[in-house]
Amino acid sequence: MKKLIAFISIAAMLTIGFSNFVYAQDTTANDTTTVVKQDSTAKDTTAVAATAPAAPAQAKSFHQVLKEKFIEGGPGFMGVILLTLIFGLAIAIERILYLSLASINSKKLLKSVEESLGNNDVEGAREVCRNTRGPVAAIFAEGLNRYDNGLEDVEKSIIAYGSVVTGRLESGVSWISLFIALAPMLGFMGTVIGMIKAFDDIAVAGDISPAVVATGIKIALLTTVFGLIVAVILQVFYNYIISKIDSLVSDMEDTSIAFIDIVAKNYKK
Repeated sequence: MKKLIAFISIAAMLTIGFSNFVYAQDTTANDTTTVVKQDSTAKDTTAVAATAPAAPAQAKSFHQVLKEKFIEGGPGFMGVILLTLIFGLAIAIERILYLSLASINSKKLLKSVEESLGNNDVEGAREVCRNTRGPVAAIFAEGLNRYDNGLEDVEKSIIAYGSVVTGRLESGVSWISLFIALAPMLGFMGTVIGMIKAFDDIAVAGDISPAVVATGIKIALLTTVFGLIVAVILQVFYNYIISKIDSLVSDMEDTSIAFIDIVAKNYKK
């Protein structure tokens, strides 16, 4: 499931990027055609153009500005930073979907299990747990599978399987934290390389004028900015995922205690 979601996310992002590239190429072609047509009719419109007011420059959209700055930052480090964003988002989306599906109405599940155990229908309680998705139902089912072995085995199985379920909930989260740390470090590395390029340009030109060092400093700043932007985006997703996991673990612990009480109350040797 995780690999499928990651592949779909990456494919979607690459498709969007390719469509934007094609759109940019089409726009450039249209602009070139327009220029050719204008050149062919320049002699007829010279007098009108001389008297007509200049059209205001069209403001660029945020997407266009972002794409231009990304290209200006250089394909090397900017591409690697983009990959950290893509893989980080793919894992984050997969975790959010998994955790969302893991959330259930635990009180309703507890009530159904209690009714079945109250009617001495252990198999019915197992069936309810098997037909309910989520880690809470899986823990209950594991405990009911040890029902015939006694209350002590039920409690031990719930504690042991609860640790397994918690590990599954936290699976992949460490990768998101890795990408959060990696993105700004790559940006800072690009900053260092950009400054080295600026000093190389100074050494070659023998001059320290702004025109000489502007390119290197610009690359340095752009890589830093994009690295920090990626880290901020992934940090928001990371914090949401951690809060979701904490909420699920807390619900698992509360419902497990209530489940053990229900089993002890209705247990018959």
